[in-house]
Amino acid sequence: MSKIGIDIRTLMDKHYSGVSEYTFHLVNEFLRLDQNNDYRLYYNSGRDLAYRLPNFAAQNVKVIGTRYPNKIFNYVLQKLFHYPQIDKVIGGVDVFWSPHINFLSLSKSAQKFLTIHDLSFLRYPEFFNQRKNFWHQLINVQKLVANFDHLIAVSGNTKQDIIELLGIAPEKINVIYSGIDSAYRPIDDLEELEAVKLRYGLPEKFILYLGNVEPRKNLIGLIRAYNDLRRRNPAFSGVKLVIAGATGWKIKDIFKELYASDYQADIKFLGYIDKADKPALYSLCSVFAYPSFYEGFGFPPLEAMACGAPVITSNVSSLPEIVGSATLIVDPYNTNAITTALEQVLTDDALAERLRRDGLEQVKRFNWANTAQRYLELFNKK
Repeated sequence: MSKIGIDIRTLMDKHYSGVSEYTFHLVNEFLRLDQNNDYRLYYNSGRDLAYRLPNFAAQNVKVIGTRYPNKIFNYVLQKLFHYPQIDKVIGGVDVFWSPHINFLSLSKSAQKFLTIHDLSFLRYPEFFNQRKNFWHQLINVQKLVANFDHLIAVSGNTKQDIIELLGIAPEKINVIYSGIDSAYRPIDDLEELEAVKLRYGLPEKFILYLGNVEPRKNLIGLIRAYNDLRRRNPAFSGVKLVIAGATGWKIKDIFKELYASDYQADIKFLGYIDKADKPALYSLCSVFAYPSFYEGFGFPPLEAMACGAPVITSNVSSLPEIVGSATLIVDPYNTNAITTALEQVLTDDALAERLRRDGLEQVKRFNWANTAQRYLELFNKK
């Protein structure tokens, strides 16, 4: 039996997305699949926010927290003084896993694993605001990764970025694909679909984007492609553009593009979407468009495919690797290519149906049980 420590600070987030979803699903799967090892889960919060943590009820798990103010904990204690050593705080462990890049001090006694989701902040610092870039500079990823024995990349593309941008030896990096929540499935309950349509004021026919609203996602390109689609053919006047997701940083230019559009009235921003409503939203759309400039893995296209939506996405970074041949892939820097792909899916029913069918098949490759099992194999080797 081994003691396995896990950094669950990301599970203190008010709304889960990305890394917090990833951590939540994997911890649940570890506890479901593994009754042999002892798990110690660590969090920190200056205020008492323990109520936000999921209830991990397995007998072989213990949740341990500290109450340092987060800024002092990160920038002073962890960054400057390398104190406290988290594996020691939770009673000493054989293996410690950090599910993402963060300020973290550990002793030399534990085997240390770090998951890297993407290195977009190194590839494209211009997509981030000064505060985000300053945070990444402070954390010093190059130095941080040197303290870990094993790195996990969520895609082959991310592994190549780690090798190229951080100079890490390939044998130190394992690629383990993420999973897809089983909640993402085609919704055919008419009452549920109608309720979601009413809740968000959705039109009958719409192009959907769902994800964070930030420069890296190329929403300016999507809005321009929609403008061109409408200009090309009056028949598309009934097709609206729906952009859903929480706003991130550097969004001024995105909204400037919206306000400059001749079709502003037909472009709807929904803001943050409750997770329970996402499957219906994906199921209702005519096409899901995700022309991102860079993704370490890319959950939204897979989620949309799992719900039976035809998908258009980018031919860059990890996206072709993840979606395979089950989507239309386009050059995100070519607005005309995005417009043409939208037009094809909206007018060619046979193409849309093939994309739906192929997408449902492709997502079968990704499930959390398989992801967790790969991790456990690594942990048990140590």
